[in-house]
Formats: sequence, structure tokens, C-alpha cells
Amino acid sequence: MAKQLTYPTIRERMNPIVRDIPPSGIRKFFDLLEGRKEVISLGVGEPDFATPASVREACIRALEQGRTSYTSNAGMPELREAIAEYLSEEFGVGYSPEQEILVTVGSSEAIDLALRTLICPGDEILIPVPCYISYSPITSLGMGVTVPVETEAKDGFKLTVEALKAKLTPRTKVLILCYPNNPTGATMTYEEWLPISRFVEENDLIVIADEIYAELTYEGKPTSFASLPGMKDRTLLVSGFSKAFAMTGWRVGYVCGHRELIGAMLKIHQYTVMCAPILGQIAAIESLKNGREEKERMIESYDRRRKLFVEGLRQIGLPCLEPRGAFYAFPSIASTGLTSVQFAERLLNEANVVTVPGDVFGAGGEGHIRCTYAASPTQLNEALERMDKWLRSFR
Repeated sequence: MAKQLTYPTIRERMNPIVRDIPPSGIRKFFDLLEGRKEVISLGVGEPDFATPASVREACIRALEQGRTSYTSNAGMPELREAIAEYLSEEFGVGYSPEQEILVTVGSSEAIDLALRTLICPGDEILIPVPCYISYSPITSLGMGVTVPVETEAKDGFKLTVEALKAKLTPRTKVLILCYPNNPTGATMTYEEWLPISRFVEENDLIVIADEIYAELTYEGKPTSFASLPGMKDRTLLVSGFSKAFAMTGWRVGYVCGHRELIGAMLKIHQYTVMCAPILGQIAAIESLKNGREEKERMIESYDRRRKLFVEGLRQIGLPCLEPRGAFYAFPSIASTGLTSVQFAERLLNEANVVTVPGDVFGAGGEGHIRCTYAASPTQLNEALERMDKWLRSFR
């Protein structure tokens, strides 16, 4: 009789890093929506807009023409050329389409490739927190060491050189940046980035700049970290089409940087996913060529929703810093006396509104919840009414 593997035995054979990584705190709350039609979700950061019609139509034509093959591992040349032109025009940073741009399966794959390329076991990775939840687990999977760098509400959740210096050691190798920030909505100006860039140069660091929300900057022009003096070759610029172009399900991102780093990342990409989906790449080309006006209309709509929702949060007694980018509000719930998890769970179960507890985004997130205002204005107003009613009964 064949010997059966027991559950403890199976666990023993797992990579302990993988085994012990907690599941996504965002997905946990998203999964609770299953079968609950009455729930309003302010949890997952996804535009409520459909991908623009011209983009969908371009892909329908491509399907009818039978364009269902692999592409170049690095991405379709036409798309890489369009990305290079777009970044030059919009952000003032120039890249070679042939050697310095890699098209990935969403920006998440780009971050994974960047960290796997750079990390040696024991290397320390500076990660300003609160932050996107994937950075730390991916660092651990690469046998790196996450070093949280706290940003504070009193400073508008902006990164400072003083906070970085306090965490610097001889093992520090990489700094991850995410501005506009998920979950806080904080942004950094050119002048605020300059001392950070000097710190990077003085300490010989490589930067992974996650700029997926760069277009969603509501006050002033966004600054790409790679555009700062001396930073282009030290920066891996990560972005994609999910947020500003309403293309979450198409799974197309990209990373730009020094040709040696991009070449190394391409090797991992070749052996794992081969290439991004061809229809997603065709959609991305159409978005860059003919979808910019639609993108601007969507951004204007997010700006109106931002103002509506933040003012609404303040009126119901939840203090909230003004988010100047992305499409998240990060209100304080400290006055309720509940932890972030307790607040989010009770709000879901008692008021049918989904938010994300702030603690899943790292140190500094406790005492807050993340709410996306990418939902429709009707849903935002209804969510505010439900939250107000629940808070009044709770108090």
C-alpha cells in the first residue's frame, strides 16, 4: 500500500519562506464580497471605468486577424517605442526602446524581476511605509531583508533623508519608492526629491521607483525619480497601464533602466512568463496612440471624486489628509478606539462597506483604513451615508 503524505510532512517540504508568508490582507477582504450583492467595495484599487472603446475595438480587430501568437520576449517593438516616446513627452526621461525597456505582465512582475535581479541573500532593502503590500514578501522570497522606513501623518507621509539615514547600514542596497503613494495618496515634488537623490548617490544605492500612479497626480506636475540629476542609471522605473488607462485585467506593465539591469531582468522574464499577452500589448499601443484624451477625462473624474469623498470623510468625523495622488484616501479611525482590523471587519459586517485595514500596509498604517475613491460617485455617497449611520450608532 502506498504511503500517504500527511499534512505536517507536506508542510515540512515547502520552502519555509513561502510557507510562512501571510496571504494578502487586501484580498482577504475582497474575498469576503463573494455572494454579497448589497456590499459597497472601497477595497480593491481598480478603476470603475471600462477600458476605452477604441482600445477594445483594436483588440477585437486583432483577434479577427488571428493575432494570438507570442511576441518578442521584451515586448512588441512598436509598444516599446510608444512607451519611450510617452515617457519622454510626459516625464522628461529618455530610454532606448531596444535596450532599456522591458514589457512585463503588469507592474507587479516588473517589481518582482527587479528585486530578484538585485538581491543577494542578506541584502537590506529600504521600504518607506505605509506602502503597497507586495514589496516586503517579494523581498523575502529573494532572501533579502526588509527594512521599513516609517513616514508619518504629521509630515504628510512624505519621505525624508533623516528617516532614511536612521535605517542605513553597510548591507543597504536598494531603495523602493512608491509616489504617488498607495495607500496614503502622498506625493513628492521635484524639490523634495532632490535631497533623496543625493542620499542615493552618496550611498551608492539602486532605486526601484514604482510610478504606476504617476499620472494620477492632482496638484502640480509629477516628477519621475529617474529624471533627477544622475538618477537615470541608478533607477529602475516601473509603471504600467492598469490604473491611469483603466486596464487592470489586461496585465501589461513595463520597467525601464540601465541596459545591463534590463538585460538581466529579461533573462528571468524569458524563463518564467516568456512575454506579456499579445492582446494586452496591442491594447497598450492603442492607449498610448489614441487613448490619452480619455485618460485625462478619467483623471478629472477621479479628482472630483477625491474632493467629494475626502470632504465626506471629514464631515462624518474621520480626519483625513488630503491625498494628492493615486485614488486612495487614508483616514484616521483612532478616535473610535478600534484597531484597523476591528474597524474594517465591523464596518463590513454591520454596514456592508468594504475597506482595507491600514496595518496591512506596514508600520504607520495602524489607526487608519484605506478607501479607494475609484468607485462611482453614487457608490461613494452611499458608502459615506452607511459609514455615518454606523459611526453614529457605534458612538
